[in-house]
Amino acid sequence: MIFVTLGTQDKSFTRLLKAIDREIEKGTIKEKVIVQAGLTKYTSPNMEILDLVSEEKFEELIEKCDLLITHGGAGSILAGIKHNKKIIAAARLSKYKEHTNDHQKQIIKEFSDKGYILELRDFNKLDKLIEKSKSFKPKKFVSNTKNMVQLISDYIEEEDHISWYNKYRQVLLYLFFGGVTTLINIITFYLLRKLNVEMFISNSIAWFFAVLVAFITNKLYVFESKNKKTKDNIKEMLSFFLFRILSLGFDMAFMYIMIQILSVNEMFSKVMSNILVIILNYIFSKLFIFKKKKEI
Repeated sequence: MIFVTLGTQDKSFTRLLKAIDREIEKGTIKEKVIVQAGLTKYTSPNMEILDLVSEEKFEELIEKCDLLITHGGAGSILAGIKHNKKIIAAARLSKYKEHTNDHQKQIIKEFSDKGYILELRDFNKLDKLIEKSKSFKPKKFVSNTKNMVQLISDYIEEEDHISWYNKYRQVLLYLFFGGVTTLINIITFYLLRKLNVEMFISNSIAWFFAVLVAFITNKLYVFESKNKKTKDNIKEMLSFFLFRILSLGFDMAFMYIMIQILSVNEMFSKVMSNILVIILNYIFSKLFIFKKKKEI
């Protein structure tokens, strides 16, 4: 089996998948091909394509594969080296908008020069490199190699700088959808008060609609929870509503103190309360509800 991994980069790397697809069509590749495509959108009847996989599944696929084809991410390359796998690595290039720079070329060259992997430069010659891999004997990984540790450290430092969207994606999405649900909460509260509905009843109704929207957006888009079992989904929903009830209690108490005791404007108190509730709900959701496994 051939395992292809494109990591979790926020830019597409269809160029590599197209090259692999061509070799399957030509008959160069006869083995089953499984792809961890990350955020690269690609469809093919010739390959089994997954998006993001758990750390355990990733390790399982690495262990089972006879050949690993990967982008130039140090993490992906190291995972294959540690399992003593034959590896073909291809760099994402900025000119194709596959990355913001060409640092993966340097990473691949470093590993290739030391005899750990095979470097794919010309995608039209993938067939020759696959043939070469059959007799290739990769150098065994030594975990305390000083230069390799430095290479990885430099990579991580650079990646943390250039992949800020990936790093903060969850928080950014949470703030966006948090803003949407807060607007729903405030607008519903405002309309109900205009209809002379009692303040705390208005607050409870507004809370219910906001929580319903929050659960759907948090589950599908922010924390990307993909439970297949009905009982796990029900457990998530019950946990979500339980913690939202706690935040509702905080919301009520905060508004009571602000309005009844401190005589602060009602709508201003509502907005301030919602800002604090957004922060609390993110902490609850991340730590106790949508405990998604680490992605590779």
